[in-house]
Amino acid sequence: MLEEKKSGASSIILQASILAAAGIISRIIGLLYRSPLSGIIGDLGLGYYQSAYNYYTIILLISSYSIPSAISKVIAQKLAVQEYKNAHRLFKGALFYVLAIGAVASAFLYFAAGLFVEDAAIPVLRTFAPTIFFYGMLGVLRGYFQAHKTMVQTSVSQILEQIANAIVSVGAAYLLIKMTMGTMIVPDDEPGQIVRAVRGAMGSALGTGTGVLVALLFMFFIYLKARKEIKGRVAQDTHTEVDGAGTIIKTITLIVTPFIMSTALYNLSSVINNKLYTSIYPKVMNLDTVVTSSRYGIFSGKALTISNIPIAFASAMASAMIPSIAQLIAKKENDEARSKIGLAVKSTMLISIPCAVGIFVLAGPVTLLLFPNSIANYELSKYTLMALSVSVIFYALSTLNSSILQGLGKVNTPIVNAAIALAIQTITAVALLFYTGFDVYSIAIANTLYSLVMAVLNQLATRRAIGYKQELKRTFILPLIASVIMGGAAYGVYRLVYYLCNSMRIAAIPAIIVAIPVYFVALLLVKGVNEEELKSFPKGRLIVKIAKKLRLLR
Repeated sequence: MLEEKKSGASSIILQASILAAAGIISRIIGLLYRSPLSGIIGDLGLGYYQSAYNYYTIILLISSYSIPSAISKVIAQKLAVQEYKNAHRLFKGALFYVLAIGAVASAFLYFAAGLFVEDAAIPVLRTFAPTIFFYGMLGVLRGYFQAHKTMVQTSVSQILEQIANAIVSVGAAYLLIKMTMGTMIVPDDEPGQIVRAVRGAMGSALGTGTGVLVALLFMFFIYLKARKEIKGRVAQDTHTEVDGAGTIIKTITLIVTPFIMSTALYNLSSVINNKLYTSIYPKVMNLDTVVTSSRYGIFSGKALTISNIPIAFASAMASAMIPSIAQLIAKKENDEARSKIGLAVKSTMLISIPCAVGIFVLAGPVTLLLFPNSIANYELSKYTLMALSVSVIFYALSTLNSSILQGLGKVNTPIVNAAIALAIQTITAVALLFYTGFDVYSIAIANTLYSLVMAVLNQLATRRAIGYKQELKRTFILPLIASVIMGGAAYGVYRLVYYLCNSMRIAAIPAIIVAIPVYFVALLLVKGVNEEELKSFPKGRLIVKIAKKLRLLR
């Protein structure tokens, strides 16, 4: 139950694929419920929800969010040298750490909500506050199992979390609006619209907390099932040097703090963008805050949500890489570490590049497919998503390299890189907002620039840290060529079906279905992946067998 028996690069990709599959399933569930939720609370409700969610995320990042990655790294180092006693003591110490930090963070967010968001969104932010307390414990449990290089438990918990989130978000939003307003009809007056939107956003925030609580209960149940095995390994540990409480607290603090700073800075861009566009921009330009909040809801609640889906694989690969790289470095196996880094980057690009191209060419129909109520703001949703599409590649690469650097012990490097990228992004956003007519597109462009700067800086830092140089042709160029071929085919199918049925939603489905095999065939034809690399993927031998039968691989 505790440890994955396979070793080598194929194990990392397998575990990353398991976690990525769960992440993608979770995000698809998230998209599926976003459509009815958007219909219930409207773009204004989405705007209030996203404003509160951005600040909730920052407090969560500072207190608890980075715990899984940090704990998996430090425990993996202990497991690499079979210090099971110290590994378990670190686990228990981490639980006490997050209980204390989580309680303080939850209280701070509740009572200081007015410092972060406009008055209307304060109740929404306060609804998020208790979630932070529960998330810390969930993060420690996930990190403990990830340290054993098994992602199954975390994956299942993510899916359960999102299912509970979806059900409660939609249900609670509906009930709160109905109980408050007495009807689901949107009022004609602006104060009534605001009250309705706030109640709906509060319901959605309740869903987030319920999802975390359900996932926590599941992970605790799994831990209880594994407890006998854990105690047995601890009892067999012959190491005489046992870390004291002071050493454990120091270790956790020194490891967790850089992870927190890096992740917080990495995600601070959304908070700054939100503040600039929904608060500072309308005041300076004398604009209606309800209108800007609605437009930001479209950008962040729809376009940004869609663009984040393919990044799930990079996030999963990053989670799988941290304990593996940490163990290899602890054993001084640098050559093996470099090999795994190279394969991880290539695997991530094989997924991210075609996703970015697909999102760009099918931005409009995909938005309508996932958000049927977007027809009124179709152009805004479409073009903001197109502007964000290339960021899929850069965010995937920067996310992966941030985790690799942390696994290599270079925990401060991603912090510096994130700070540089944040400064460049903020200057760009301000310049575009106040000196051009780009409006919310300014935020999309600044967001993409941020991801590019992070990707370049992290890639260079990884190269310096371990003497690693990524192969370019088969990692970036050939997948891009195959993706362009795929994009052309997908768009052609979309236009043909749309001509026949005059429905963008219906035409998007066969276009997406066709894109997958076309990309696979094109990638093999341009020799972007070889037989050994294919075998490292889940069901890789079956894929190789099919490719050989089709004479795509020799």
